Amino acid sequence: MGWFGETLDSIKSIQIRQTLSQIVILGLIVSSALVIWKGLMCITGSESPVVVVLSESMEPGFARGDILFLRMSEDPIRAGEIIVFNVEGHPISIVHRVIKVHEREDSGEVYVLTKGDNNDVDDRMLYAPGQKWLERQHIMGRAVGFLPYVGWLTIIMTEKPIIKYIVIGALGLLVLTSKD
Repeated sequence: MGWFGETLDSIKSIQIRQTLSQIVILGLIVSSALVIWKGLMCITGSESPVVVVLSESMEPGFARGDILFLRMSEDPIRAGEIIVFNVEGHPISIVHRVIKVHEREDSGEVYVLTKGDNNDVDDRMLYAPGQKWLERQHIMGRAVGFLPYVGWLTIIMTEKPIIKYIVIGALGLLVLTSKD
């Protein structure tokens, strides 16, 4: 019968108590991941402390698939910093460099203009219609570190959802069939 048949036999032989134990362990793993994520959000001050670079617009500095670690602080944003921002109408966050900072003297509000290192023009065409600058509320965080190419797994699972389901199914099966 092979591997598949042995796996089915293994699942059938698991007792109810052991099955419940495995389900609880799976729940603990998932909840631990959520607690770690929320903890990172509190520590970094960013709604998304880790993001994956999804395009080539920041090459050669960051390649597609690099993971960026973000931090959001009250320090003023300066030209040259790499930020991650959301724009109305775009479901995906954008990673680009700040090229201009404009501060209003009357209110102290700071506005920034961004551009991808590999792009020829600034990002105004990416912003919402009529928007010329990014405001603080659009910015998710500043890049403070990165891991090259580690985010490719995320990109592959996003572009080919069947792989995501296979990985999740395999991990779930592994937890349910382990005898510990």
